[in-house]
Amino acid sequence: MNVPRVVIVIPARYGSTRLPGKPLADIGGRPMIVRVLERARLARGMARVVVATDDARIAAAVAEAGGEAVMTGSSHASGTLRIIEAMESIDAGICINLQGDEPLADPAHLELLARTMTGDPGIPVATLCCPMSREEALSPHAVKVVLSEKGNALYFSRSPIPHVAADDAATVFFRHIGMYAYTRQALLRFRELPTGMLERAERLEQLRFLSGGIPIRVLTVRDAPPGVDTPSCLERVRALWRAAQEREDRP
Repeated sequence: MNVPRVVIVIPARYGSTRLPGKPLADIGGRPMIVRVLERARLARGMARVVVATDDARIAAAVAEAGGEAVMTGSSHASGTLRIIEAMESIDAGICINLQGDEPLADPAHLELLARTMTGDPGIPVATLCCPMSREEALSPHAVKVVLSEKGNALYFSRSPIPHVAADDAATVFFRHIGMYAYTRQALLRFRELPTGMLERAERLEQLRFLSGGIPIRVLTVRDAPPGVDTPSCLERVRALWRAAQEREDRP
């Protein structure tokens, strides 16, 4: 069996609403996009790691760090559409989407997605989740997912799911981790699908796959590091990054 090539594509745009210029925010003396690139490069078995951006400043930072950037259009409504454009010039059967605001991303999670996709050609899309507390499940900023017995996503929501009608200590909430792997065919199909009511209501583009009948395999991991959405998130990630460096520097 021919094993498809796996690439990591990191979508990054300059115009973040809550944190403008986010990909170039300093973390330990280097732009955040470079820190994300460094984490991606630690993942084994990847054919290429590419940053997909519409901003020359981001591309320049990537190039200065010895990375590869692909310029894309500026009108994309989502990172997935930016990735689809980038994949037009990339020879690979499987693409892993690592968000450009994940400077603490775990390379083992990237490798898990790659192994899952190459090991089962019948999986069009895969993503990750981890257990979360009931308190965290109440936050609309934390995306929840519920799974079938086979491990496929039934639904994603910003609301707490499942709803707990009685005090059941056995109920487990799962937080969606926004790292994806797609086959090239699934990406091309996504581009043709309409934006449906569920996607608009929840503001979650992965619901376009489910509404279009494309299953998403969800892999459960123990936990995941935080990403950067707001200025307070950035300060938290900076502190975690410094702590990690201090541990590495200890004799």
